[in-house]
Amino acid sequence: LPICSVFPFMKNVADSMDFDSSLQRLLMRVSQAAAELQQYCMQNACKDALLVGVPAGSNPFREPRSCALL
Repeated sequence: LPICSVFPFMKNVADSMDFDSSLQRLLMRVSQAAAELQQYCMQNACKDALLVGVPAGSNPFREPRSCALL
């Protein structure tokens, strides 16, 4: 086979391998970020107001009380 017909094929193979390797690096970063996020959530679950609730006395979103004297 002449070199001019093999070169485009080899370039496509090299480009494909480069894309695959960059995709693998991206997936590893996403997997690591997901694992770190999961670990953070598990460590801070006891402080999460959506999971444990808000104490009634310190809830800034409760309805204000009306004056009982009037």
